Amino acid sequence: MSKDVSGFICIIGRPNVGKSTFLNAVLGKKVAIMSDKPQTTRNTILGIYTTEHTQIVFTDTPGIHKPHHELGRRMVNAAYESTKGVDAIIFMIPADQDLGPGDLMIMENLKNTKTPIYLVINKIDLVKSRIDIDKLILKYQEHLNFAGVFPISALDKTNVDKLILELESTLPEGPKYYPEDMITEHPERYICAELIREKVLFATKEEVPQSVAVVIESLKQSEDNPNYIDIYATIYVERDSQKKIIIGKNGDLIKDVKLKSIRDIKFLLGSKVHLELWVKVKKDWTDHPQSLSALGYSNDNF
Repeated sequence: MSKDVSGFICIIGRPNVGKSTFLNAVLGKKVAIMSDKPQTTRNTILGIYTTEHTQIVFTDTPGIHKPHHELGRRMVNAAYESTKGVDAIIFMIPADQDLGPGDLMIMENLKNTKTPIYLVINKIDLVKSRIDIDKLILKYQEHLNFAGVFPISALDKTNVDKLILELESTLPEGPKYYPEDMITEHPERYICAELIREKVLFATKEEVPQSVAVVIESLKQSEDNPNYIDIYATIYVERDSQKKIIIGKNGDLIKDVKLKSIRDIKFLLGSKVHLELWVKVKKDWTDHPQSLSALGYSNDNF
């Protein structure tokens, strides 16, 4: 008879190494948004992986970077805080990039931890030679002792199952902390807001992505048609010029964001969706503690 094991595992790394892609691949459903923009993940995301005898609670953290505003500082602090009190840490790096100062900074912060750390080299589908991956691994092993090393591709799920088996074997015996059908503890309002923000990130360039926040003002069953969920959301930016970019010429960009958001939210909620979007300016909100708290980025929410 197999024993039941459970535990908490933190995923840490620089921005855009594929942490959110990995989490979504493990869970088989999108709970963390993805884009190629820096600092896409802002809050810690709990993803709950459950099988008959196992429950792993993953924490996907904001990418470690050199912060330039109060939001960035809160994100980095949240990432490091998430490594405390867990059963294992996944330090994720990209296979197609060399060891850099950001990775050295992360390893310096992790060097005194007693928690097992796994080096996970993601995006191996972008590297032609296994020799290059082996050389990269050796560089990292010079700076930190790892409990294990796993080259993976979160995109096509190569070796993801092997990593999960290894993590399961190291977890302590224990009960399931969450219901078996639960894959995240974030409420639907939060995920809907993140899906809308993801569409804005894909649609915009340059300074706009880091200045965008989305707040769900209302999410409820339609009074006119019970087959629909009515959602009213506000997209906040820092400057009037950014508002014009998001709305787009003749409103084309915001229409595209709306249509793509509806598609993903329908899949999430399992219902038809009526979505209304507004774009508002909250000047320099990323550097004002009061504005950060008002938009859901208080220290307690990370």
